[in-house]
Amino acid sequence: MTVAKAEGQKLARDEKGRVCAMRGGAVLLGALLLSWPAILNGFPLIYPDSMTYLLDGHVVARALFLHQITDYYGVRSFFYSLGILSFHWNISPWPVVALQCLLVAWIVWLLARSFQACSVSPRRIVAPYLILILFLSLLTSASWYASFIMPDILGPLAYLAIYLLAFARETLSRAERWGLYLIAIWGITAHASHLLLAAGLCLLLVLFAAFERRPFLRRVRSLGEVVAIIAVAAGAQMALHGYLYGKPSLNGIRPPYLIARIVADGPGRWYLEKNCPHLQWAVCNHLSQFTDDPDVFLWEPNGAYESASDAEKTQIEKEEIPLVLATVRAYPFQQLSRSAANFWDQFLHFGPYGFNANDWMLQQFDEVLPKARASYLGSRQAHDALPLDLFSEIQWWTVVASLAAMAVLIPFLWRRHSPRLAGLTLVVVATVVANAGVTGVLSVVDDRYQCRVIWLLPLLAGIFFLDWLQQRELKLAA
Repeated sequence: MTVAKAEGQKLARDEKGRVCAMRGGAVLLGALLLSWPAILNGFPLIYPDSMTYLLDGHVVARALFLHQITDYYGVRSFFYSLGILSFHWNISPWPVVALQCLLVAWIVWLLARSFQACSVSPRRIVAPYLILILFLSLLTSASWYASFIMPDILGPLAYLAIYLLAFARETLSRAERWGLYLIAIWGITAHASHLLLAAGLCLLLVLFAAFERRPFLRRVRSLGEVVAIIAVAAGAQMALHGYLYGKPSLNGIRPPYLIARIVADGPGRWYLEKNCPHLQWAVCNHLSQFTDDPDVFLWEPNGAYESASDAEKTQIEKEEIPLVLATVRAYPFQQLSRSAANFWDQFLHFGPYGFNANDWMLQQFDEVLPKARASYLGSRQAHDALPLDLFSEIQWWTVVASLAAMAVLIPFLWRRHSPRLAGLTLVVVATVVANAGVTGVLSVVDDRYQCRVIWLLPLLAGIFFLDWLQQRELKLAA
């Protein structure tokens, strides 16, 4: 009996080892599939902001670990800069691509596995998973943003991690839960919009939980984890900014995005043109430089904010909220109309653009990635030779087809009353809609902002299809 038991335990260990190896191999292959845009390009995809993320990590790390405090650390997320620092060391950005592709591949694996029946062998998950990851890689922006040296991909990963912790906690091991905690916290701290979306998603999940059929304690535990993650992320931002600047804040030093937005919309300009004669505001000194482009206001050398003195910039930042509130009170319907138009424009614009050559970016290589300059110059991006228009068309029709497929499958899947499927649908739809609102209404309409989350719709459609196939197989087997 003892020999038989020992033999059985050995077989169980061997089987577990084979399953782990198969799972690890599937995730690694998924990561490789996701990296094809960088491989095609011959270099990781970059953007002007990528150079500041790559550079700022050293500055913040010296302040944290060597106490070399300065007055300015940049306006980007310090947490993304610090998170990728140990992967590039200003030598090569390729390890950052490997990291991001692995994170996407792993979370998609956990997501696909959460919808498999308990009776299904782990081996049978590999094929559907690889089909799903291949679909996302070739036809959506998931692969482009995983290959992109920017924090954009971390937002969707954080929202999917929230879904897994809130609706599929029982499918996760302790190590997997801790991995999701870290990814969610890093993703939320990686960009200001990610915190807003995660907080809104948490409130939505609280409402959803009130109508769930799961036991009360399980609902509370799952929601408690999500609330804790958001609280830790917000607390970390407050603590780091407080240490660096001596004053806790969620955003640190940031340009007046809201002023740029309402001035470009029109009502902000109207209010200032009417009231500047009796207002002693610094922004009034730059009325002649106002345009209908928020980026010009903020970043162009002759823009209202960029051309202001340091003292004026500080004052303009203080004037942001008073100006926004005054404008909304004076022109509520006009601003609402413009904000609604911005939301709709952002909702519909999700082409994979922004990966263009840039002279300023090239100049930064000598300081940021001196050893990688030659490799970048040989890339397709450096010669504006990436097939962006073609892929934009492919993704557009993929999203349309995904929405059509979900419309067909919803009646079949609705009868199952699956909390997980309902939860994933809620998270994905809320994310795609809210992202268009947060970025288009509060910042600027840009394809890049919506493109970073639009791949969640084809992902949801893929899960719908895999779930439908599984239910069909189970019925046939019965």
